[in-house]
Amino acid sequence: MSTILKVEGLSKTYQSGSKSLQVLHDISFSIQAGESLAIVGPSGSGKTTLLGLAAGLDQSDAGNVEINQIKLNSLSEDDRAQVRNEHVGFIFQNFQLIPTLSALENVMVPLELRGDKGAESVAKNLLKQVGLAERIDHYPSQLSGGEQQRVAIARAFSNEPKILFADEPTGNLDEETGQKIEDLLFSLNREKGTALVLVTHDAELAQKTDHVIHLKGGKMMESSLKASIAS
Repeated sequence: MSTILKVEGLSKTYQSGSKSLQVLHDISFSIQAGESLAIVGPSGSGKTTLLGLAAGLDQSDAGNVEINQIKLNSLSEDDRAQVRNEHVGFIFQNFQLIPTLSALENVMVPLELRGDKGAESVAKNLLKQVGLAERIDHYPSQLSGGEQQRVAIARAFSNEPKILFADEPTGNLDEETGQKIEDLLFSLNREKGTALVLVTHDAELAQKTDHVIHLKGGKMMESSLKASIAS
């Protein structure tokens, strides 16, 4: 298997007036194609900051990030955006669908921005895979939370990403719906061979991944292999 994400010595400090707040301290880990990894820890431990840095949404003060063997730290913002467009998918807690577009159109947006031909056909197939073949013309306001997250998952897989980043993907869902979304996410991850990195407060969800990173106060307290119980 090839290494899809490699994080080495990652540190991040934010300035607040005259004060400095170091939110991440010397974080290192890697994940292979087809593997899954959970980032867990209390609120304020740096989980979302780490996710953003690993995905190339922000730059660290120290350390290096490689996605699919591309070093991000030396790239311009435009070049990092290009790497994200070509190699990365995102799923957020609040779905982030465009309210004025149908489910089909929401999935088609990144495909059309890339200039992909056959965007509608690809989007319809993805929505079928997530169980929404009969809901493609519905708008977000006409869909349940679980259905909106399914649309978001279909959109995340639209560029055939090498790695998927998910920030509390079941955080706004009830337990039963969240379980269905988890099953779908891991099923697609296996099927597509996509690396999966997720931030979660849900211990049971974290236990389903191959690796778990525990953060506290911006420091990595431990990293464990959970392949024997991975979904």
